[in-house]
This record gives sequence, C-alpha cells and structure tokens, in this order.
Amino acid sequence: MSSSFNQGVLVTIICEAVLQDRLVNLLKTLNASGYTIVQARGAGGHGRRMGDIAGYNTNIEVKTLVASEISDQLLEELKQFQATHALIAFRQKVEGLFD
Repeated sequence: MSSSFNQGVLVTIICEAVLQDRLVNLLKTLNASGYTIVQARGAGGHGRRMGDIAGYNTNIEVKTLVASEISDQLLEELKQFQATHALIAFRQKVEGLFD
C-alpha cells in the first residue's frame, strides 16, 4: 500500500432497515467519524428484499471507515442483532482519500 494515501478498514453492513437507528447509535458510541446509508435490494439466505413498502421487507447498506480496533468492536457488537434480524457484515482493508 502506498504511504501517500490514508489507510483504514471499510465495514459494510447489510441488514433490515428497522435496525438503522440502533446502528447509528452504535457507530456514535464507537466514535466512528461517519457513515453512509443507502437502500438495498436483492436476495439471499433470508429471501428476497425488494423494498415493496417503505419500512417493510426493506434492507439498508451501511458503510463506515474506521480503525482496525474499532472494526473489531463493531463486528462483535453486531452479533447481538443476528439472532432476531437479517444481517450480514464484512470488512476490508482500504486505502484512499479520507480522514
């Protein structure tokens, strides 16, 4: 990786839209500097999620750039939501133009 770019960990969470407020609060608690949320459609192990009616059967994709240690904490905290909601999360080391 080039030292002329910032390095971090990109955490991507795809989950039910009803979790949005809880995820935002979690990110704030972990001092994540920012996040991006978009509506997501598709199919997977939890069936089709087409966003037919606002707030019902809809998914969101949440992305945040954090330090490695924060990504560990975040993924650990997300486990609690998997018991009752459709959720997948993954992380990637990235480099680029960000704070």
